[in-house]
Amino acid sequence: MEEEIGKLSIKMDSNNLYKETVFTDRKSVSIKMLEKIDVETNTVANDEKLFIGETQIMTPMGALPINFEIPAKTINDAVAEFGDSAKIAISNAVEEIKEMKRKAASSIVVPGQENMNMADNLMGNKGPIIK
Repeated sequence: MEEEIGKLSIKMDSNNLYKETVFTDRKSVSIKMLEKIDVETNTVANDEKLFIGETQIMTPMGALPINFEIPAKTINDAVAEFGDSAKIAISNAVEEIKEMKRKAASSIVVPGQENMNMADNLMGNKGPIIK
């Protein structure tokens, strides 16, 4: 394991840096506004902004973070679009988990690993909590 970690190449792309500002309602959601940085001048490169929504859904194994891009030009637009974008991201996450469950159900079970199915644990043995 240590050998594998030693072989990792972890680098930051200096030509693709963003300044991050976080907006939150201090309840359950936040929006990150990312602004491209000009490395030479250490200033915001242009007016283009990316907005990333963050929330979580509860599963039998605990909170599952959900991150998604919000199509918006301003923070006001991002706040207005947050709910619709979050619903799409949550729906996509649930579908991915269902697909993981289907794949896991058709795989070979090795003795002693019956409870190791991550999709089952995320969705609970009784099925998804979001339908």
